[in-house]
Amino acid sequence: MKVVICGAGIAGLALAQRLDTLGWDVVVLEKAPGPRMQGYMIDFFGPGYDAAEAMGILPRLQQLAYPVREVASIDHTGRTRARLTYDQFSRAVRGRLLSLMRPDLERALRESLSDRIDLRFSTSLRHIDNTPTGVHLTLTDGTPLAADLLVGADGIHSTVRTMEFGAEERFLRYLGLHTAAFVFDAPDVHERIGDRFCLTESVGRQMGFYGLRDGRVATFTVHRTPDPTVPADPRDVLARRYSGLGWVTAEALDRCPPSDHIYYDQVAQIDLPAWSRGRVALLGDACQAVSLLAGQGASLALAGAYLLAGELDRATTIEAALDRYEQSWRPLVTDRQRTARNAARWFVPDSTWQLHIRRAFLKATRLPVVNRYVGQVLAGKTAKLPI
Repeated sequence: MKVVICGAGIAGLALAQRLDTLGWDVVVLEKAPGPRMQGYMIDFFGPGYDAAEAMGILPRLQQLAYPVREVASIDHTGRTRARLTYDQFSRAVRGRLLSLMRPDLERALRESLSDRIDLRFSTSLRHIDNTPTGVHLTLTDGTPLAADLLVGADGIHSTVRTMEFGAEERFLRYLGLHTAAFVFDAPDVHERIGDRFCLTESVGRQMGFYGLRDGRVATFTVHRTPDPTVPADPRDVLARRYSGLGWVTAEALDRCPPSDHIYYDQVAQIDLPAWSRGRVALLGDACQAVSLLAGQGASLALAGAYLLAGELDRATTIEAALDRYEQSWRPLVTDRQRTARNAARWFVPDSTWQLHIRRAFLKATRLPVVNRYVGQVLAGKTAKLPI
């Protein structure tokens, strides 16, 4: 069997690795000219961790992971107002937790690919002919390509989804936030952050900082805005929206790279009635975007790919495999999306009183009863991979 996968992100690479291992002929198309270096730090746990272990890439991920001691809430003067230790996270998930830069997770997946996989950068789709027995594709360079299955793993703004299922606005649920991520060089800032994840104490906007092992600093931002439109010049928006937060934020904004080196997007979810149509299926954020508010987007992308590959290997027909994949995976995705929507108001406080409540909660986690509650909540987020 032959599969064409659009998108060389986490979901696409994971599916390519698994289907190649299971004997499929695999072609991966990626519209970017090469691997994307932009991205933010993620907490990697749950079903994706289980899938990574089953795929044999967990040792490499452990090498690439960062030790994080605590989450610290920092005010404009640099004073720590509240903290939450990472030990609480780790205990809740039985130590199966890694802090990774998202590009490093993709790097580990690319390294695990065999030479049999045909990975083509600077290539996307121009036309899809979805037939009962397979797909006939025309690539952007004019090349024809035929396969038994096409999988759109090309992100929240999926080209495959638009071409085969309809316009993006029919399925996108905007959550009222924009996010950005970039990396900058600043040894002095790196020293002040240490092995912590530092968040600004601010209303309506927030910056977060991690120290990387090469002396650089990874930054991510989130701010509230009613307008979902992504700006043409993200660097200018960051300079205007995040000025005046104090502490190390001015240095971060001064060292912000050009716009084409910044990851910038709206915070949104994707919800559509069906994840497949004939011999075209969707995977990862193309059909199950939960948003960064859920905290498990990368984990769900990798685990979903592992599950889909397993169903394709076991089922007697491709259509049956796609049905079983959606039936088993959609309930978990729906639950995570609901959790993310409920968390939106607290992720970036929109009033001073919400900021005070969040600070009080973080301080209260030092109490045994609250600590146990946090552990139970986190443990509840780590459903088993349904295989």
